[in-house]
Amino acid sequence: MSNYVIADNQELTRFAIESLLQNNEGNVVRAFNRAGLVSLLTQYPDAVVVLDYSLFDFQDEDQLLIIAERFGQSAWILLSDDELTPQFLRRVLYASHQFSVVFKDGALSDIREALHAASRGNRYLSQRALEAIILQQQEEEKPDLLTQTETEIIKAIAQGKTTKEIAAERFSSIHTVTTHRKNIFRKLGINTAHEATKYALRAGLIDASEFYI
Repeated sequence: MSNYVIADNQELTRFAIESLLQNNEGNVVRAFNRAGLVSLLTQYPDAVVVLDYSLFDFQDEDQLLIIAERFGQSAWILLSDDELTPQFLRRVLYASHQFSVVFKDGALSDIREALHAASRGNRYLSQRALEAIILQQQEEEKPDLLTQTETEIIKAIAQGKTTKEIAAERFSSIHTVTTHRKNIFRKLGINTAHEATKYALRAGLIDASEFYI
């Protein structure tokens, strides 16, 4: 039996999580701000907290980590839109094993598995969270160069392929390719696919016969 604290200020999300937990024998309670969350954790120190960090009144991840450390028996599921940066994820996940990560637009099975794992004191990370952390690590290891993957993706962009087409060819997710694309544009200081094409031509990644303007 587990107790759950739903710390999410979107009513639809709260309703959905409560529906998933309707057969749970423990308590399911709501927190609407940080003070209320601390009060409920004082009452249920081993609770599973389902939190949308981006919508809650945390000033930074330090406040989150302090509360998690204070209630060391608790488990946390970070349930968010695609707004958690790789830097944030690495900081939180490396600091404590209490945190799981899933996304609101991900598969329902991800949320179910995260709830199941957290209730047993285990961590669950969605594939997208893992990919974001790995990509960030690759960025730090080669901060000034395009990786092989990024080189292949900018070549595909220059050939006029869409993000969906690139993801399908690489057996990857659209979110992963989108992240690569953002990193490529940031590294090269460009903003459009046309600029990416010009770079690919100058770098000799493609020739004029491989694309249409």
